[in-house]
Amino acid sequence: MSMQDDTPSQEAAGQSRRGFLRNAALAGAGAATVGAATLGGTPAYAADTAAGRTGTWRPDPTALRFTLAVMPDTQFLYWGSQDSVDRTPQEESFRYVIGNSGKASEDNIVFMAHLGDLTQDADPSSFQQVDRAFDLLDAHGAAYSVLAGNHDVSGDDSRGDTAYLRTMGPQRFKRAKTFAGADATGYNTAHVFEAAGRSWLLLALDWRTSEQGFAWADGVIKAHPKLPVILTTHDLVYSNYDDNVFPYESGDPEDNAVLSDYGRTVWDRLINDNDQIFLTLNGHYWPPARTTAKNAAGNEVHLHITNYQNRYFGGGGMIRLYHFDLARNTIDVETVNPWILAQKPESRTELAAQHARITGPVDNFSVPIDFAERFSGFAPMPVRPARPAARELVKGTLAYWRFDGQGTPGTALTAGQTVPDLSGKGNDLTVVTLPGTAASALTWSDDHHPDQPAHASLTFAGGRNPLHGSYLTTGEKAPLNAETFESGYTIETFVRMPLDWDAGRNGWASILSRRGSAADAGKHGRNTDPGEPVLQLAISNNGREPQFNHYPLNDTYPTTNWGHGLVELRWWHLAVVNDGRRTRLYVEGAPVVDNPKRLSVGLTSLGLPWLVGGHEYAGTVDIVFHGGIGDIRIVNRPLSGEEFLTAK
Repeated sequence: MSMQDDTPSQEAAGQSRRGFLRNAALAGAGAATVGAATLGGTPAYAADTAAGRTGTWRPDPTALRFTLAVMPDTQFLYWGSQDSVDRTPQEESFRYVIGNSGKASEDNIVFMAHLGDLTQDADPSSFQQVDRAFDLLDAHGAAYSVLAGNHDVSGDDSRGDTAYLRTMGPQRFKRAKTFAGADATGYNTAHVFEAAGRSWLLLALDWRTSEQGFAWADGVIKAHPKLPVILTTHDLVYSNYDDNVFPYESGDPEDNAVLSDYGRTVWDRLINDNDQIFLTLNGHYWPPARTTAKNAAGNEVHLHITNYQNRYFGGGGMIRLYHFDLARNTIDVETVNPWILAQKPESRTELAAQHARITGPVDNFSVPIDFAERFSGFAPMPVRPARPAARELVKGTLAYWRFDGQGTPGTALTAGQTVPDLSGKGNDLTVVTLPGTAASALTWSDDHHPDQPAHASLTFAGGRNPLHGSYLTTGEKAPLNAETFESGYTIETFVRMPLDWDAGRNGWASILSRRGSAADAGKHGRNTDPGEPVLQLAISNNGREPQFNHYPLNDTYPTTNWGHGLVELRWWHLAVVNDGRRTRLYVEGAPVVDNPKRLSVGLTSLGLPWLVGGHEYAGTVDIVFHGGIGDIRIVNRPLSGEEFLTAK
C-alpha cells in the first residue's frame, strides 16, 4: 500500500519529499524542491497564452447539465519565502472557469472549489499573491470556495489568526450570493449554489476540524435538510497504489482509495450519519484515486482524491471538471490544464503538451448516479399524480383505453372481460385467451410510466413456440374499425419490456395492430408481405426496436417507421403522428431517425377489429405481446408534443 502526501517531510534537505506515510497527521519542518517554478514571473512562452482575456460569469441555474470545477493543491505556485511565485497558471484556470460558465458554454460551470494548500509556506508574501489571483474571481462575481491545507496552517481550526484567515476567511465572501455562512473560527464555510433547478450545499472544511467544527457542519446540513451535500476538505482518502511509473498502474481505477486516519474521523463524525453527503473531494495525497462507501442509510458516498502537485509545474493550476448530467444520471469527470491549453500548440514544450489534458482512468471517467433515487431519502422527487380520463379527451379522440380502477394489481383478467373505451365512442375492448394459456397470462398492474395519466397498466405474458397468451380486441361493430384517418392521426401508448424478454419468443409482437392482411387489402409491391396486418405497432426482434408498419391509402406498399433499441425494465412513451401527408414515430417525445419522407395518407381498413397485445399473420393470431402496456389513445388529427399524454 502506498500513499503520497504533501506533509512537510522530516528528512534532511536534499532527500526526496516523497515517501510512504502511514499517518496522515505527520507534520514537521522541512523543505521541498519545486523543479520548474519561475521566480516571480511567467514562463518564457507565457506571451503566447490567452492571459488577460476574461469572459463573463453567467451560469445557467436551470440546465440539467452543469459543471463543478475543482482545483487541488496549487502550493508550488506560491512559495514566497523562496521568492518563487507565479500566478499565471492559476489565473488562467480562473479565466477558464469564468469563461466556461453559462448557456454559451457546454460546460456551464456554476461553482469552483479549491481543495487547500494554496501556498507552500503559509508566508504572508505568498498569501499576498494568492489574494491578487482570487481577486480575478471576485471581480467577475464567480462563485467559489476555499479551505486551508496543512501548508497554509498548522493545528486544527481553533488555531486563531493566520495569514490564510486574513486573506481567505469569511470576509472574502461577504458579497457572494452563494456564501451560506462560516463557523465561529472562520475556517469552515458553507456555500449554496443553484444548478439543475435545485439548490446544492457545498461544505469547505478545514484541514483539521475540531469537535466544534464538526458540530457546526452537522448543524448546517440539518438546517438545509433537503439539499444534496458535497463535502470538500484537504485530507480524507488516499490512493492505495504507487506512482513510481507512468502511466500509473492504478489497479482498479474505480476502487483504489482508502480513508486516512483523519478521514476515518471525518467519516465517523460527519459523513456516515448524514445521508445528504453523496460526494467528497480532497487533495493532499497523490496519485488521484476514488472509491465508494456505504453510509448508515445504506447509500453510496463517492470519495475522490485529486491532486497534481507532483506533476509538471506543480500541476500548473490544473482543474478537475465534474460535469453533472441529470438527464443521463451521470457525472462525467475530466482533468484539464487551461494554462497549457491557452498556449499556442506550436509554442508548447513536449512536457507541457503531455499535461494539457490528463486522460488516464483515474483522471477521466464517469460516475453513474441515479440522482432522484440517491436523493429520495431526504428530497424525494414529487410523484406526478394521476390525471382523470376526462382531461385527456382532447378534440378528435376516437378511443382511449386505460387500466386503472378496474382490478386489483396482480390479479388476472379473464376471457370475455371488457375494458371500456373512455372516449365514449363505443370502442370497448374484450379479453381473448388462447387455448392452453395460463390463467395469469394477463394481469392488472399499478406499474406505469412516470408521466402516464393513469397509474396502472396491463402485464402480458405471451409469446410463441408455443403460442400462448391473452390479448384484447375491439368488437366486430366498433366504430374505430372503419376509420381511415385521411386527415391525419395520432396513436399513443406506453410500453415496458421485462428482463426475460426474448427475441425468438417475443420479437415482432404487436402492442397495437389492425386485423386484415395486406393481401386481402389488395396491397402489393416493394417491401410488401402479403400475410402481415395492414397496421402494426410492434417491437422488433433486433434490439427491441419499436416499429410502426402501415399500409396507407395512397400506396400499395407499406411505410415503415423505425425507432432505436429500447432497454428493458423502463417505461417508454411511443407516439405515431400523421399530419395528412407524412408519418412520424416519436420515442419519449423525440422523433426517431427512420421517419420516411414519402407521402403517407391515412390508414387502410378492411373494417376489422383492432388488437391490443395481439398480432395476426394471414388472418390467424401468431404471437401475443410480452411486457407491460399502459394508456392507449387514438386521435383523428395530428397532435403536437405539448398535447401528448406525457405533456406537463
